[in-house]
Amino acid sequence: MADLRAQYERLKPEIDKAINEVLLSTNFVKGPEIKKFEDELAQYLGAKHVISCGNGTDALQIAYMALGLKPGDEIITTSFTFIATVETMALLGLKPVFADVDEKTFNISPAEIRKRLTPSTRAIVPVHLFGQCADMEEILRIAEENSLYVIEDTAQATGAEFIFSDGKRKKAGTMGIAGTTSFFPSKNLACYGDGGAIFTDDDELARKMRSIANHGMQERYHYECIGVNSRLDTIQAVILRVKLKYLDSFNEARQKAALFYDEAFASCPEIIIPGRTENSTHIFHQYTIRVLNGKRDLLKKHLQSRNIPTMIYYPLPIHMQKAYRYLGWNEGDLPVTEQLCKEVLSLPICPEIEREQLEYIAKSVLEFF
Repeated sequence: MADLRAQYERLKPEIDKAINEVLLSTNFVKGPEIKKFEDELAQYLGAKHVISCGNGTDALQIAYMALGLKPGDEIITTSFTFIATVETMALLGLKPVFADVDEKTFNISPAEIRKRLTPSTRAIVPVHLFGQCADMEEILRIAEENSLYVIEDTAQATGAEFIFSDGKRKKAGTMGIAGTTSFFPSKNLACYGDGGAIFTDDDELARKMRSIANHGMQERYHYECIGVNSRLDTIQAVILRVKLKYLDSFNEARQKAALFYDEAFASCPEIIIPGRTENSTHIFHQYTIRVLNGKRDLLKKHLQSRNIPTMIYYPLPIHMQKAYRYLGWNEGDLPVTEQLCKEVLSLPICPEIEREQLEYIAKSVLEFF
């Protein structure tokens, strides 16, 4: 699904040099390169603070903790997402409340968010799925009207931009009170292990998040709050510093590959290509089509026989998962989400994908139909 080896070979001299310098310095944990990476990412995003941590899941948990969300508080989010968005809520005793998604963009629907508001609602967690921002202008309006926090899960959209109606542009993760991301190896901005970060413009919130990520410690061996141990290690930070320089070009290569797929599948009546909105760029962490008439699994099997990997993101929505039945949701409660889970199929896409590969994949898909 992503050619990590090809990307490493492309950047090998810079990455090897950066890693070797860390090995020679022996500053493996909380080395000076951590702050350099945080500062460079903050500048790229236009955020005041970047707080690095161990992974994207920790980033979400630390953000929820720092905001002082309490057991029983309701958090509106999507059921069509990776489990980390919701499991971190459950671990803290928060109550996930699911809103259905837009069938075109796969992102949480503001109209559906409004239907889920109650006196116990404290926050909204939009997920910028597959590389495209949710409708942040309307989500922020809902949040302001109801005094709610907005925490953006931007693990799949680092580098995407939202365009407001007045023309202002903001990077994904920088519009709410906090944004979170993952640097998992398959992400658009990725390290060679686990890593994550939180973004905010709030000075006090940033201070608290740094403390929570470091055992709740502000001054050494003095603990102001209950925290966790979540650190980005220095080797991962220097890898990310190298890759950050190329992030925009990586995303442009993904967009070019997506355009090829769009044109190849445009006339196939049994495929719906990924929808776009005018108010967000799309950086295609995944290229996800909808396969109609119950043929998704057959197409997946057909492509497998041609040695073409595919993935289903996601085969079963969170509200129908065994671990989350306690929340009381039933099949049929989120009809768009449930239908998408029966139709979506993600095709290979990465900055290094070659024209010959794209042609082979597209030809194989169309041959099936």
